[in-house]
Amino acid sequence: MAGKKKSLSCGVGGQAVLEGVMMKHKDEYAIAVRKPDGEIEVEIDIFRGILAGKAIKEFPFIRGVFNFIDSMVLGMKTITYSASFYEDEEAEATAVDKVTDKVFKDKAEKVLLGLTTVFSVALALGIFVLLPFFISNWMKSFIRNASLVAILEGVLRIVIFLAYVSVISFMKDIKRLYSYHGAEHKCINCIEKGRPLTVRDVMRSSRLHRRCGTSFMFFVIFISIFIFFFIRVDNIWLKSLTRIALMPVIAGISYEVIRWAGRSDNFIVRILSAPGMLIQRITTREPDESMVEVAIRAVEAVFDWKAYQKETFGYDIDEQWMNDHDDSIGSDDDSDIESGADQ
Repeated sequence: MAGKKKSLSCGVGGQAVLEGVMMKHKDEYAIAVRKPDGEIEVEIDIFRGILAGKAIKEFPFIRGVFNFIDSMVLGMKTITYSASFYEDEEAEATAVDKVTDKVFKDKAEKVLLGLTTVFSVALALGIFVLLPFFISNWMKSFIRNASLVAILEGVLRIVIFLAYVSVISFMKDIKRLYSYHGAEHKCINCIEKGRPLTVRDVMRSSRLHRRCGTSFMFFVIFISIFIFFFIRVDNIWLKSLTRIALMPVIAGISYEVIRWAGRSDNFIVRILSAPGMLIQRITTREPDESMVEVAIRAVEAVFDWKAYQKETFGYDIDEQWMNDHDDSIGSDDDSDIESGADQ
């Protein structure tokens, strides 16, 4: 039965974790991890985030800030969970573990998670926001044009970001993480292209997605260049504080842009999405079939993709249908096409 030809957002997002994938649909999320013994462990839970159910969380531009914070918290939580399968069981508790357990008792894990999230945000602000600013400010003694210095700051911010994602991509563990990142994107693209969620069809889907967190980070950096260009404050410390204070605003704008990009496919969207898609060629790698199997398990734990295919494309998929139409759905191989999935 013929259905809609256009790729539509299925509402599923996720991220790669250590030897696995987390997939989230609405308030439910699942973490699928390939354990050291080769078995796949799947954990399903609910995550509503801060200000869940509050009307303010749905306001355009404001919702992006809260969604970013929620993504950071859930991301840290899922990575910690996946890492637990590979921890040395005989390792002794550290001094920090003992202190937090004693002070916070049953809330120790949540406190450590919160502190880790805050530290990660602070580190990111330091590297990608303040470092380029102080370098460009130092170069004011060589460059007298204020506008040129502002542009230089933006260029430095992009260069530092690209250098960071490129350098860590050579690490063994990060290579595997990037491959699971590719598996996550492939699953979402496979569903949104109207293909059955099988290893074969997922493997030939694109590993690039417009709603990826990498693209979001690029939009944050790119939009910050324009906003910071017009901030002309003489005091260096006030200028630094202004940059930090404006990051939630920039994150809110970036969220709306990437949300629009994930739901549209016009010429302007393709142009705006192109840089982020190119960077994804660094932050994603082609997964193997065992990684795809893990990603599929995560999707199926929280999302009824067969119901989505029927509603969106008109495909009533069952086992017999999949056997009969194995080569007819999505027969074009777009594994390297920049199709339009992180949360």
